[in-house]
Amino acid sequence: MTLKSLCVVIGSVALLAGAAEAAQRCETLATAPGSWPDPTLRILSAVAQPQGFKLPNWPAGDSGPPPAHCEIKGVLHERIGRDGEHYAINFTLRLPDKWNGRFLFEGGGGTDGWVGNALGQSRGSGPSAITEGYAVVADDSGHANWINNKPETGGIMTFGRDPQARADYGHAALKATYDAARAIIDRFYGRAPDHSYFAGCSKGGQEAMAFAERYPQAFDGILAGAPGMSLPRAALGHPWSAQVFAAVLGGGKNKSIPIAKLPDSLSDADLKLARQAVLDACDADDGLKDGIVGAFGQCTTKKVQVEFRKIQCPGAKNASCLSAAQIAALEKFYDGPKNSKGDALYASFPWDGGMADGGWRGWTIGTPAGPKVWVPPGTVDPLAAIPPVSVTMGAGSLSEIFSVPPTVVPSDPQSSFDYLLRFDFDKDAPAIYATNAEFPRSGWDDVNARSPDLSGLRAHGGKLIVYHGTADGIFSINDTTAWWNEVDVRLSGHAADTVRVFPVPGMGHCMGGLGTDQFDPFAALVNWVEHGKAPDRIEASTSQWSPWPGRTRPLCPYPAIARYSGKGDSERTENFVCVKPK
Repeated sequence: MTLKSLCVVIGSVALLAGAAEAAQRCETLATAPGSWPDPTLRILSAVAQPQGFKLPNWPAGDSGPPPAHCEIKGVLHERIGRDGEHYAINFTLRLPDKWNGRFLFEGGGGTDGWVGNALGQSRGSGPSAITEGYAVVADDSGHANWINNKPETGGIMTFGRDPQARADYGHAALKATYDAARAIIDRFYGRAPDHSYFAGCSKGGQEAMAFAERYPQAFDGILAGAPGMSLPRAALGHPWSAQVFAAVLGGGKNKSIPIAKLPDSLSDADLKLARQAVLDACDADDGLKDGIVGAFGQCTTKKVQVEFRKIQCPGAKNASCLSAAQIAALEKFYDGPKNSKGDALYASFPWDGGMADGGWRGWTIGTPAGPKVWVPPGTVDPLAAIPPVSVTMGAGSLSEIFSVPPTVVPSDPQSSFDYLLRFDFDKDAPAIYATNAEFPRSGWDDVNARSPDLSGLRAHGGKLIVYHGTADGIFSINDTTAWWNEVDVRLSGHAADTVRVFPVPGMGHCMGGLGTDQFDPFAALVNWVEHGKAPDRIEASTSQWSPWPGRTRPLCPYPAIARYSGKGDSERTENFVCVKPK
């Protein structure tokens, strides 16, 4: 045997021995006596998964097979709620054999109620965090959709009837899961992580902000995408959009219409007309006409109204113009929800050409029915109209989770829609701030994560990156930038030392849309935390579905915008600079 062959054999034996030792340590966790810092922690299973084990929803674009790791499923804080439901915080933690010394908490989404895969999946086509050697945890925020699910009390919104479940959903389950994961990591590896991170978008973005504000010592770096930092206030946008778009069809407040008709308030062709009007008004404000509103802060309603009037139908509605009712609905939607006094109840939305993207439609007015086709009895028509998420999820979250007292709304789409149409912005909106004997904390108290006080995160030395699409039709980037301005005032003009907000022109909710939605903010966060390199720009590109495949642009930290230098290919990022608008 040659020396080289002998080294290969010795190396293989060492690898096998290391794998066997890791597997033994993993299985020991399941049988080890409690003695955890949280005495309610129970490890349900600890399984040594070999390299290549087929994990659920393994991302197709990942660079390699799942690595060998210890898969732990655990539960915390099991209890019977005030509503008689069984509640618990369930989590999955993956501990790779070849650990890189880092820990990632993966955020949830929507109303939660399910445990994520704990893969640390990348936004784009890059490797998942588990592939790169991160220990990754994900939880269900303290309730389970398949258990806490009663049709008579809102279906999966049932947990909104229990005050503690609301608090867990808003923030409390996060810290409990974090503490449990850290205790298990310390025992399994014999040491604490070198660096700890959180990453999430939408509700996961709200969770990121909750950590930054309520538990600032937990993480070195936090990534918040499209953060629902003002979730209860944003939920007031659901009845607002329902009423303003239903009005186009003769419905509106206290006047119901079939929900299947709501998508007809604006056809795809209508939205393209509106998009072109917005571009005619504001596309060139960033110095380049490229089909994207880059200087979104300068695109005022007054500018857009000038272009809308040019395409307003002088008479009957036809394919080449928008009716006065359609224009009024768009203007009201982008202005944001208000009460009868004109007081803003949530932020306005920036004018963006992304309104013509299917993602915006899916959140706000829904997808119209396709051509009639025959389907077997008892099956679902694949071309039926799809109601918007603002109705199917938004109505229940507002009535059951964010309001005190909670309101019973049947979970079928038409009942949810009718609830939104009946909503009174003077009488009903204050319920998100209300309390009573059963609910001593309001929905806003439990779920809001909008505090501009980041003094704790700053003292800890933590870093926060926020990214947000300007075409997001659910959570407004205007709320996010207003928050950043408040943070900057509190930190005497030095907010950028701790937090940077990256608007993504043309991008919808978390991803998609017409803009450059392919980028890696997590890599920028790690570079900032571990190498002290604050991101002055993040390189981004369009997807293959974009009208401009292959386009690249820099994402600039607010308030800067990307401006073409005037030289070179205007489709290439290297010919753009980040500058603050005048």
